[in-house]
Amino acid sequence: YRNGQKASMSTRSGEFVTLRELRGEVGNDACRFFYVLRKSDQHLDFDLDLAKSQSNENPVYYIQYAHARICSVLNAWTEAGGDVAELGAADFSRLDNPRELAIAAKLAEFPEIIVAAAADLAPHAVAFYLKDLAAEFHSWYNAERMLVDDAALKDARVALAAAVRQTIRNGMVMLGVSCPESM
Repeated sequence: YRNGQKASMSTRSGEFVTLRELRGEVGNDACRFFYVLRKSDQHLDFDLDLAKSQSNENPVYYIQYAHARICSVLNAWTEAGGDVAELGAADFSRLDNPRELAIAAKLAEFPEIIVAAAADLAPHAVAFYLKDLAAEFHSWYNAERMLVDDAALKDARVALAAAVRQTIRNGMVMLGVSCPESM
């Protein structure tokens, strides 16, 4: 689809878009991610405008933006004296609101998702998981301040955000999609 219109493609008449042309127009990351979002036996309607957009509707942008947002939070936290090496010692019992608990539960699903996706040859499961994780993170980020005055709560929230960042990074690397630290 281009400009909301279905682009006609016919191999008999020689009207088609090559993968090289598609990658040139939308970029490698969007191309890979949009292809991985579908099961291998499922028809794909590739929306060029969506793949190029920098909005929440574009799943690859949405996930990459979550990663970049977390990098920004971590940078601000370390500039204020935080030490990444000490995040493992954060008091996670301070994370008690429903959004934080939902993110923790979502993170716990990641190993199972990877095993199932590998067993079923279904990389789309990883893509959908990352999309859901990014949505959980954005919801939390928009509702709560990360860098609060309470040091223990701040460290716990930063540690949770760092875990989300690492999980997004791990999943995107498996899919062959980059994770920029700023956007």
